[in-house]
Amino acid sequence: MARAPGGRGETGSAAHRPPTRHGGAFALASAGERRAFFCMANDFVASELDAQFYLPADEFFPTQRPTALTYDDVTLATLYSEVLPRETLLDTRLAERLTLHIPILSADMDTVTESRMAIAMALNGGLGFIHYNMSERQQLAEVTRVKKHVHGLIQDPVKVTPEQFVGDVLRLIEEKRYAFGTFPVVDNSGRLVGLLSSHVVKPRYAHQPVAKVLTPRAQVHTVQEQELGNDPIARADRFFTEHPGIHKLLVVDAEDRLRGLFTMSDVERITQERQAQFRPARDNRFRLVCGAAVSATRNAFGEVDRDRLIKHVGALVDCGLDIVAVSTAHGHSRGVGEAVRMIRAAFPELPILAGNVTSATGVEYLADCGADAIKVGQGPGSICTTRLVAGVGIPQLTALYVCSRAARAKGVYLVADGGITRSGDIVKALTLADAVMCGSLFAGCTEAPGEVLEIDGKYYKQYRGMGSLAAMKAGAAARYGHARNQSSKVAAEGIEALKEATGSVDAVLTQLIGGIQSGMGYLGARTLAELRERARFARVTSAGRREAAPHDVVELKTGN
Repeated sequence: MARAPGGRGETGSAAHRPPTRHGGAFALASAGERRAFFCMANDFVASELDAQFYLPADEFFPTQRPTALTYDDVTLATLYSEVLPRETLLDTRLAERLTLHIPILSADMDTVTESRMAIAMALNGGLGFIHYNMSERQQLAEVTRVKKHVHGLIQDPVKVTPEQFVGDVLRLIEEKRYAFGTFPVVDNSGRLVGLLSSHVVKPRYAHQPVAKVLTPRAQVHTVQEQELGNDPIARADRFFTEHPGIHKLLVVDAEDRLRGLFTMSDVERITQERQAQFRPARDNRFRLVCGAAVSATRNAFGEVDRDRLIKHVGALVDCGLDIVAVSTAHGHSRGVGEAVRMIRAAFPELPILAGNVTSATGVEYLADCGADAIKVGQGPGSICTTRLVAGVGIPQLTALYVCSRAARAKGVYLVADGGITRSGDIVKALTLADAVMCGSLFAGCTEAPGEVLEIDGKYYKQYRGMGSLAAMKAGAAARYGHARNQSSKVAAEGIEALKEATGSVDAVLTQLIGGIQSGMGYLGARTLAELRERARFARVTSAGRREAAPHDVVELKTGN
């Protein structure tokens, strides 16, 4: 005899009669059917209750107006999930032609991002923006270092000549801050003469000519350019496997002119990337991606200096730049708009990030000028005092919501810039933005510019706002609408501070990415697009913020 679904052997018409709250039919229903009914009824009631308290962005933020909120003012409600954190995908776009594997950017600040930081960010799947508080020539050199780093075949390796002295090479390493000490040696026609090993690039040999201490050509391992085939990395990998102890492979042409260089560490890293969850962010030539910021520099007549701007951006593009940022404190302004239009007209394919704004009209303005992505944030940074000094700026989460609706209508991407102190803030920001830009979180990293200071047994690195007097004197005054030589006559919109040393970017990003993945898992979101669709918000009080953090305990170990 057939068993009724969900029941314990009840048969006949009574077992299949729909249960109701009244009459004998409900009493005659099986226990399984009664449980199913109550579950369906409770699910309906529960979902209605959730909908009253946990609201999607388009319902939540309008109910909060005209109050402006930031990250600590809200929390996200969890949802049923079948997504494990490790299954999430963090790929995002800043333009149609620029995809990243993690939605994190390092800020274009002079105490945060130069070539070392940009390299570390790209190797982890993100992107760094080289700041412009340096000469144009220096910025070109910084971008070039990123684009030439670990891309398999180094097509234009740094070379030395036999006539130089080891002391000259040591000065070159110090001046350019090279992280390597081995150099190919070539003659005036570019033919390979030998290899200058790092073993002899020492101060004790500074007076020795390169010609005397180099490894001669006959002992240098090389491969002909035409032998590389369609997979140069595989060819180099095979060479290093067959030649234990050899870490450099030079590439020469038929006339023995130097054409490139493989290093074993580069080849190993590229080979391992194929198994990594978050691959390095690379361009179509397998070079690391890199961004750079520029300002709307004005000429003597107060107009944007088009010739200088286009010449410099053109040089950056020739270096392989992947995206340019027109970066100022007030992006909804004539100068920024003109600069964006000029760059767009001269370089139609170059992705442009412009900002900063906190209004829908600001987003529309920059999008109409030609920006691919808009940067949101005025005054949320830990070292920024714009809101105190100028009395302007909107708390970050409300600004992101307003700007995100305009960005969606215009078809541009959005970057949340500033105010992020932990991975949970990033999760909240990504419910409205395509990526986040961080300064404070990276300022204490080994890869950030600046020296390490020891104070009372702890180690720190300098961190300053680009609106601080020191930064403006160094060249950032235009970012805040002031002439460089007037920096002592204006109110600073940033402070100088110290950040506790936090180790490598790799370690910091590991913690941040883990937090993002955890947040996505709680919401059942496999991708960032699903995170934006599924996010539901609730307002929290100061007591709720206190409850969210460790409390009422003596903390023995601080988590990241």
